[in-house]
Amino acid sequence: MKFLSRFYIDGFILGIFAAAVLGTLFPAEGSWESVLDWATKIAIALLFLLYGARLSPREALEGVKHWRLHSVVFAATYVLFPLIGLALRFLAPTVVSDELYTGILYLCLVPSTVQSSIAFTSIARGNIAGAVVSASFSNLVGVFLTPLLVILLMNTTGEATVDASAILDIVAQLIVPFLIGQLIRPFVIDWLGRHAAPTKLVDRGSILLVVFSAFSASMREDIWSAVSPWQIVATVLVCCAILAAVLGITTFAGHKLGFPLADRIVITFCGSKKSLATGLPMASVLFAGGPVGLIVLPLIIFHQIQLIVCAALAQRYAKRNPDESVGAR
Repeated sequence: MKFLSRFYIDGFILGIFAAAVLGTLFPAEGSWESVLDWATKIAIALLFLLYGARLSPREALEGVKHWRLHSVVFAATYVLFPLIGLALRFLAPTVVSDELYTGILYLCLVPSTVQSSIAFTSIARGNIAGAVVSASFSNLVGVFLTPLLVILLMNTTGEATVDASAILDIVAQLIVPFLIGQLIRPFVIDWLGRHAAPTKLVDRGSILLVVFSAFSASMREDIWSAVSPWQIVATVLVCCAILAAVLGITTFAGHKLGFPLADRIVITFCGSKKSLATGLPMASVLFAGGPVGLIVLPLIIFHQIQLIVCAALAQRYAKRNPDESVGAR
């Protein structure tokens, strides 16, 4: 376990890969397929209800006070990443399959992470308050913006089709539960704070269920026969290249725009992340009936790469001269 922790690989990440393997080896069929489908839908709705109950609208509004910082993080998440994803269209179908490219483009459209962005900012001795607001705002907006970007970019490029029924599913499974969570937040936020175990179970359990369901469906549809091992390796290399490009651009932008080091750390870590916890449940709704297992694979790969790389980068920031100024504006 010490060996794994050195590379920031935790049990949850291993659980995701285990769920993928189980879904591949033992796909749900017959009546179990219907049960799994409904269980996944309920779990996703409950997950987004909890998202709504946790996120403070007041905290997001207060973030406007430091609008330059949050604007740069927002631009990295929802402008820079999508542009990179669109620019990589030439990779399909020669380097990666059309389904894997769809997944690469999709990972570029999901929100930033919350927990790891804040954790790495803290390790690096950056502007923690700025990271909390930026990451939370990204997730808050992403509930609405990611489905919209999928509809606009993927429909128009032919990578996926989100029709009227899918839009209704987005509203029913993502937006309505999220808004209900916002409404009940004043009544449940204290309980959620005192009882972390049940919420953690819903968080992680729903994601594992989504992964199992996605890979189970992929096996039933014989999707994997169309993908070669080389394409999987190519996807890993593409994810590495995307992360390297975004880290380089966000670091350069932070310097050029004159931000203090504490804020540049926020831009680097919050602007380069993509949320597995939010992206996987969304994918099962957005791409219902499609090869979800292949589509989410690039996001799963990217998520692990970003944890390893950013953990090392945060440690490097932490080892700098302690007298170096990192004061936030």
